[in-house]
Amino acid sequence: MTDAGHGHIQDRLRAALRLPPPRPLRSDRDLWPDGDGDSCPAPGRLRRAAVLIPIRWVDRDTGFVILTKRAADLPHHGGQVAFPGGSLEPGEEPVAAALREAEEEIGLDPSAVRVEGLLEPYHTVTDFLVAPVVGFVEGQVTLRPNPAEVATVFEVPLRRILDIRAYRRAEGKRDGRRRRFFVLPHEEFFIWGATAHMLHGLAERWQRLAHGDATMTGS
Repeated sequence: MTDAGHGHIQDRLRAALRLPPPRPLRSDRDLWPDGDGDSCPAPGRLRRAAVLIPIRWVDRDTGFVILTKRAADLPHHGGQVAFPGGSLEPGEEPVAAALREAEEEIGLDPSAVRVEGLLEPYHTVTDFLVAPVVGFVEGQVTLRPNPAEVATVFEVPLRRILDIRAYRRAEGKRDGRRRRFFVLPHEEFFIWGATAHMLHGLAERWQRLAHGDATMTGS
């Protein structure tokens, strides 16, 4: 993991989250090789959603990002690694939606989460505009995964998440066209696509803090 200066990791990550965003919008299309990055619809035409990126802290230098593996029989993205999250209800704000969905999916008590900031909105290939909400969770929490939505809950050490060198680029096909995406291998779990891309955005923030450069993208 790139050193981001002096002080506890928790304090430095909080400072990284307060940096100006390097771009107004992230997209599944950022890495596509065929020019589709210019074909995104206007944000107002996208369906709005939010996810929670929960970071559980053991102490101020040791943290873990909580992730889920979705139930295999879900109609969309079954069996994939994801953050807890979902669509916004009418009149709902992203932070409220992310906390609500985390409680519904993994039983994470909203009162145990301290929201520290939001990453750049993310435009998925399925035309959702996702707000990634970063929340700090202190110490141990009791999680109760909803079996209708979540097959398992697991944690990835924060130091690995923040190590931008750990991310790989891979290629595949969607709708008959070649696409590129980020992959973050971790044990038996395959973290890829939008989830890996949003985590890469967190690593970029950390790298920018390390270099003292509020304009770096790291991509």
